[in-house]
Amino acid sequence: MTKIIIIDYGVGNFRNVQKAFELVGAAAEISDSATAVMAADALVLPGVGAFRDAINNLRARQLDKPVLASARAGKPLLGICVGLQLLFKESEEMGQHVGLGILSGKIMRFPQGLTVPHMGWNQIEPMRDHPLLKQIESGDFAYFAHSYHAVMTNPSDIIAQTNYGQLFPSIVGRDNISAIQFHPEKSQQVGLQILKNFVEAVRN
Repeated sequence: MTKIIIIDYGVGNFRNVQKAFELVGAAAEISDSATAVMAADALVLPGVGAFRDAINNLRARQLDKPVLASARAGKPLLGICVGLQLLFKESEEMGQHVGLGILSGKIMRFPQGLTVPHMGWNQIEPMRDHPLLKQIESGDFAYFAHSYHAVMTNPSDIIAQTNYGQLFPSIVGRDNISAIQFHPEKSQQVGLQILKNFVEAVRN
């Protein structure tokens, strides 16, 4: 059986994400164990709140290096919300903070003039074919709750984008790494389909 670990580093809605995986027929275990992370077949990195707290917690629990090692070893890794942001090199939220650096770019606040957080339903626009987008259509709605967004160094890493006063990446990824800015567990059928797609890609 494929072992999917939801990484518990103290900042996230881990149980809600686990329930969403259960709805698509996948058993995902919540763990804060570095050993479990290294033994997993695939990893899920959720997150809510501020980048600073999230990255500090991840490092304090000594989970950053196992995540990096697993990513470099080619294990599938799915970031969710702040989990997406942690994959980047740096963030300007609450000061300058260094991220995991798995993806190139930085996390920046939406510009003045836009209401933040970007909260509620918005559309996603696929930019290229990707396993996460199976049965996802242009204009499908997902549920967002964030004030910061990714600015990409490599546009080819953008899988889908969303317009909130400006275009920003809402699904990103490269090789075995993928991440979504919205909350799949709150995005009804679209969110569940994306989690199902992730599970199917891991099993294949």
